Amino acid sequence: MSSPNLLFIVADQFRAMCLEPGGDPVSTPFLDALMSDGVSLTHAVSSYPVCSPHRAMMMSGQYPASNGVTHNVNSETATWGVGLRPDAPSWAAVLRNAGYNTGYIGKWHLEAPVPEDAVHGTGPLEDGRYWDAWSPPNRRHGFDFWYSYGCCDEHLTPHYWTSHAGRHQRVDVTGWSAAHETDIAIDFLQRAAGTSGAGAAGAGTSVAEAADGSERETSPGRMPFALAVSWNPPHQPFDQLPPDYDTSYGQLSAAELLTRPNVDLDSATGREAASIAPLYYAAVAAIDAQVGRLIATLESLGLAEDTLVIFTSDHGQQMGSHGLLYKNVPFEESMRIPFVLRWPDRLDTAAADRVGISSVDIAPTLLGLMGLGSDVPEHMHGQDLSPALLTQGDGAPEEGQAGTLGTPSSLYFYYARDEHDVDVRGLRTATGKFIARFHAGEGLSTSVVDLVDDPYELHNITDPAVVRRWARDLSDALAAAGQSWSGKEALEELANTTLGAQT
Repeated sequence: MSSPNLLFIVADQFRAMCLEPGGDPVSTPFLDALMSDGVSLTHAVSSYPVCSPHRAMMMSGQYPASNGVTHNVNSETATWGVGLRPDAPSWAAVLRNAGYNTGYIGKWHLEAPVPEDAVHGTGPLEDGRYWDAWSPPNRRHGFDFWYSYGCCDEHLTPHYWTSHAGRHQRVDVTGWSAAHETDIAIDFLQRAAGTSGAGAAGAGTSVAEAADGSERETSPGRMPFALAVSWNPPHQPFDQLPPDYDTSYGQLSAAELLTRPNVDLDSATGREAASIAPLYYAAVAAIDAQVGRLIATLESLGLAEDTLVIFTSDHGQQMGSHGLLYKNVPFEESMRIPFVLRWPDRLDTAAADRVGISSVDIAPTLLGLMGLGSDVPEHMHGQDLSPALLTQGDGAPEEGQAGTLGTPSSLYFYYARDEHDVDVRGLRTATGKFIARFHAGEGLSTSVVDLVDDPYELHNITDPAVVRRWARDLSDALAAAGQSWSGKEALEELANTTLGAQT
């Protein structure tokens, strides 16, 4: 079989509940069709559910301490050394070295800003920090075609740097960012297929041609492609929507919009979530339409049968659950992400519920699916789960580590920002979750939930025997992953104690 193509789609802050039966009340017909034709993994987890840390793990297959991204990347954290390390491995670099035509479109958010970015990027926010950054060509980790930016939450007036552009040469656009980026992606696909893109992508075509940093032959018969499309919506600002967005969600009551029982609709946070939800769902529906455009393009070009399509996100959103609105917390609404794969006649549909994938597993699994499992860089920490996903797979990886078959499990990370903050690690499996928080002055605290009997995480289990077992499991998982932690000694003491309960 010839080398397959890859279309890897990321929608920022798109929570798993938007695609689940009985989940959020949002219409997603194109993603529903993608799931029907493929496999949607129930236990796909963002191990550090905030933008940069997950994206860095997703690209590099490494945990945060190794890839350099222990916090969101911005001008403040850049002074701490936060940013994707130039020598970090990348699935895109492996594919490029294997002869792929690689492309990246949209949000990157892995390059540490420098002072010049405050001038040529989005600029400082009210708190003085700036988040946007131009990525030098030698720090694009294997992507030749480049039409991207660092971090810019301006959905209606986005900007981009193309493959050959300098920091001062950004392209400013008027229009909804996700639709424009889809135009650019469609043109990339058309050129990869050897056809003209002028008709479908319209005004984006000349820009895309200018952005093409590759002089390679782009006919898919001679050169497969690997294209990543990274949309910022449905991330806030929620009111920056396309002109034809679906307004019908505004007619639903708070109880109809927010159906999870861990949302207090009468609280201030619940009321704010109810005001956000119609806009969030409208953005989700508009993203779904862009997925439909990309799939239709693959089909019209005759590329659908030979292209692995993946749709995922970097994290979810609380939307009022547990009194919170956003993310970066160890609750299901933040941690669980969609991970939908479509590759006709190649995927085992039984994998949906029994294969779990965490942030670090994505890169090696992509390479395995593309037939390059033997080329997975040895410095990647995640597992190649492709044998458990393919219909002709050779079996499952070993159990007992984060992201395995059988009882899918994933580590959770939250790095303390300063001496006042807590340092958090956790372990999520298909049946439960254990979170351990450590502060040098206050010690260790823990929480345990049973995700089978308590899927909304409303009841903390305090049984000392249960807590000790989970403490041992987390301690073992961190050790197996080679991860150090400030709370290591306290966790081991809890795991080995024979008297008393948790702190």
